[in-house]
Amino acid sequence: MSEAKPNFIAGDWVAGASEIENRNPSDLSDLVGRFAQASADQLDDALEAAKSAQREWAGYGMERRQAVLMAIGNELMARAEELGTLLSREEGKPLAEGKGEVFRAGQFFTYYAHECLRQLGENADSVRPNIEVDVRREPVGTVAVISPWNFPTATASWKIAPALAFGNAVIWKPANLTPASAVALTEIIAKQDIPKGLFNLVMGAGRDVGQRLVESPKVDAISFTGSVPVGRGIAAAAVQNFTKIQMEMGSKNALAVMDDADLDLAVSIALGGAFGGTGQKCTASSRLIVQDKVHDAFVDKLVTGAKAMKVGHALAEGTQMGPVVSEQQLTENLAYVELGQSEGAELACGGARLNMETEGYYMSPGVFLNSTNVMRINREEMFAPLTAVIRVGSYEEALATVNDTEFGLVSGIVTRDLARATHFRRNAQTGVVTINLPTAGTDYHVPFGGRGQSSYGPREQGTYAREFYTTVKTAYISAGAPQ
Repeated sequence: MSEAKPNFIAGDWVAGASEIENRNPSDLSDLVGRFAQASADQLDDALEAAKSAQREWAGYGMERRQAVLMAIGNELMARAEELGTLLSREEGKPLAEGKGEVFRAGQFFTYYAHECLRQLGENADSVRPNIEVDVRREPVGTVAVISPWNFPTATASWKIAPALAFGNAVIWKPANLTPASAVALTEIIAKQDIPKGLFNLVMGAGRDVGQRLVESPKVDAISFTGSVPVGRGIAAAAVQNFTKIQMEMGSKNALAVMDDADLDLAVSIALGGAFGGTGQKCTASSRLIVQDKVHDAFVDKLVTGAKAMKVGHALAEGTQMGPVVSEQQLTENLAYVELGQSEGAELACGGARLNMETEGYYMSPGVFLNSTNVMRINREEMFAPLTAVIRVGSYEEALATVNDTEFGLVSGIVTRDLARATHFRRNAQTGVVTINLPTAGTDYHVPFGGRGQSSYGPREQGTYAREFYTTVKTAYISAGAPQ
C-alpha cells in the first residue's frame, strides 16, 4: 500500500498524525489515495513559520512576486487536462468541467500576477500647510484559507492568488473530500521562489484543525467558503481575536422566467444552472419562478430535458452530470426529495439513486412542481441536483418571490423586455444578477459575493480582493516651510 500524501508545513513535506482514504465517487473501488491529517502541533509549526516568511515575502520586489504567480498560473493552465482529470476523479464533476476549473484557476494566478505591479497608492495635501499625505496598502499578514470541496482548485486559487499577490502568507485547510487536488496545487506552489513557510497545506477535519486555525491569534485574516452554520462558528471564533473575516456561505438562487421569454433558451439556462456540477454549486438555480402564461410549456420542456440528461462516470465520454460527492451528501439529497413530497410538491422526474456499471453515488436530476416559496425545499440550500418550479401570476410577484429569502447570492431573469430586465437588475436583492444567462458562471476579474446569509465581509475576486488582503496605512510627511 502506498504512503499517505503528506502535508506541506514550514517548507517541508511532512507525514501527519493520522490519515484518511479518498475514493472516486464515480467508482468506489477506485482508491484515489491516502492523505495525511495534520496534528495540532503541526498547525502551530505552520503558523509560526508563516509569520517570519511573510515579512521576507513582503520584501520581495514586485516583479519577483509577479514571476512566482505567473509560473503557478501558467503551469496550471498547461496541465489542465491532467489535473482536471484528477479533480473530476475525486470530486465527480464531468471531465470537461474539471479541466475547465483547473484552467480557470490558472487564470486567477496570472490575473493576480499582474496585480502585483498595479499596487498604486494615493496622495493628498493635508489641511495643514507644508504637509503631504501618502495612503498605501500593506499586507494584512497571515491568511487562513478554508476552501470547499465543490470547486477544490478554483475557489482555493481565487483566495490564495490574491493573498500572495498582496504580500501575505497562507495557511490552507482544504476540504477533506478533495485532498488530491489540494496536494497537486501545493506541489506547484511549493517549487516556486518563495520563502520557507510562506505557503502551508494543513489537511485535517474542520472540527479539529479548522477550529484551532480560526481560533489562533496568529492568524490575521480568514477567508472561508462553506455552509452558514460553519460560517457562524468561524465568525464567533474570529471575533475573540478581532480577526478579519471574509465568508461566502449558503444560497437559494432563483431564476425568473417571464411570459415573453424564449422558452428554449430559458430551459437551456435552467437545466445548466440547476444541474451543472450535479447541482453542487453555490450559484445553482434551485428555484425556478415561472409566469402562468408560459408555465406549462416551460415545465414540459424542462422535464423532458432533465430526463434526457446523461448521468454517468465523471470521466466517461458524453457524461452531462456525474455523481454527487459522497454518501453523506447523497443521503441528504434523498432526504430532501422525501421532504419536498411530504410538503406537497410533485416530483415530476428524477430524484432517485441510480445503479450504474460502477458503484458510486449516482442520482437522477429531479424537478419539483407545484411548489411554493414557503416550503423548506425553497428556503434551505439543498446543494443537490434538485430544482423546484414556483408558479407566479406577474412580474411583480416573481420579483417579490426572488427576494423572499434569507440568502442573496445570485438571481436571474429570462425576458425579451429591456425595461423589465433593467428593473430586475436594479431591484433584485442579490450580489450578482444575470440577464438571459444561467445563475451559475462568473468571471474572475470582477467582484463576487452576496447579501444576507450568503456572504459576510469584503467581496472576493477582481480588484475588490485587495480590500480584504491588505490593510491601509496613512502617512503624514512634513517638508517644512520653503527656505
